[in-house]
Amino acid sequence: MAQAAPANVFDANNSQIQVEHDKKRRQFVIRLNGSHDRAVLLYEYVGKKTVDLQHTEVPDAYRGRGIAKHLAKAAMDFVVEEDLKAHLTCWYIQKYVKENPQPQYFEHIYQ
Repeated sequence: MAQAAPANVFDANNSQIQVEHDKKRRQFVIRLNGSHDRAVLLYEYVGKKTVDLQHTEVPDAYRGRGIAKHLAKAAMDFVVEEDLKAHLTCWYIQKYVKENPQPQYFEHIYQ
């Protein structure tokens, strides 16, 4: 499967953050400062049109900078664009959706 084009955003330090969607590995990735460090959001298909957003991880040195919210937004936007249903196993995704109440997100979440 082809990768989605990276979405360009900026963090609090005005550094460019690119969220890459690796559909083959079922993950969203942000490479941090061009190094080997990376933040990831992992998901699995649990049905033909259902995904489980399972886990978000940001290295300790990069926490508190708003990096995880970019992963969460990319994942939720993917769910909406692909017209999927999502289980929100990851506590951070649950928090993100609660803090960013978008009607299009709620339509795609298993309650």
